[in-house]
Amino acid sequence: MRNIHPTAIVADGARLDSSVTVGPYAVIGEHVSIGAGTTVGAHCVIEGRTTIGADNRIFQFNSIGAVPQDKKYAGEPTELVIGDRNTIREFCTLNLGVPQAGGVTTVGDDNWIMAYTHIAHDCHVGNNTTLANNTTLAGHVHLGDWVTVGGLTGIHQFVKVGAHAMVGFASAVTQDVPPFMLVDGNPLAVRGYNVVGLRRRGFSPERLAVVKQMHKLIYRQGLTLAAARAAIGELAQSAPQAGGEVAMMEQFLADATRGIVR
Repeated sequence: MRNIHPTAIVADGARLDSSVTVGPYAVIGEHVSIGAGTTVGAHCVIEGRTTIGADNRIFQFNSIGAVPQDKKYAGEPTELVIGDRNTIREFCTLNLGVPQAGGVTTVGDDNWIMAYTHIAHDCHVGNNTTLANNTTLAGHVHLGDWVTVGGLTGIHQFVKVGAHAMVGFASAVTQDVPPFMLVDGNPLAVRGYNVVGLRRRGFSPERLAVVKQMHKLIYRQGLTLAAARAAIGELAQSAPQAGGEVAMMEQFLADATRGIVR
C-alpha cells in the first residue's frame, strides 16, 4: 500500500482500507481496523481491539486503543470504537473499555477533539461534539450530541452531559449537566441555557422558548426537582412543536445518577 510510509509498522492482522494514509513511525496493532479515507499522522500508536471508521483525521503523536487506566483491568479483549469524520488533534489518549462496564469505549461521528484530550475507558461520546484542549473525561462519562467542553476542564467518572450543553473553560464537572444548559466554574454552576449554540443549529423561536422555560423551571423558580420535572412534563401538551426537547429533558432527569448540577 503506497499510502503507508515505509517507516510505519503495521501488524499483519491489521485491516486497513486501501485508501488509508499512515505517516512516518506510526505503529498499528494486529486487531486494528481503519476505514476508507482516514489519515493517521506520524508517531501515532493505534493498538488494542480498535475500530476506526471513514474519513477521520488523526494528527501526529496520538495514543489510541491503549489499555485502560483501571487497576481491575487484566488484559480482557475489550474495545474502542470510533465513528466517521472525526478530527483528533495532537497528544490525545483514547482507551479501551473494561469488562465490568460493558467493555467498549465509543466516539461517534463528526467530533472535533483538540490537543491533549483524554477519553477514558467506557466513555461514550456522541456526535458533533467539540472538546477543547486538555479536556479530561474520566471513566464511564457520557457526552450527548453537540456538547461543547471548554479547555482545561475535568469531568468526573460516571457523569452525564446532556445534548447541546456547553461547559465553560477550566470547569470541574462532578454532577450531571442537563441538556441545553450553559455551565462553568469550580464549583460548577449553571449560568443559563445555550441559546447561541441552539440558534446556530436552527432551533426555532418556539423551541427556544420551551428550552428557556425548562431552564426556568429547574433553576429559577425555587421548585424542588420533582416539582420541576412534573411541570416540564406538562410542556409537551402546551408546546407540541418542542416535544422532542421536552422528552429529551425528561429522559435525562430520569436517568441522572450523580444528581444534576443546581
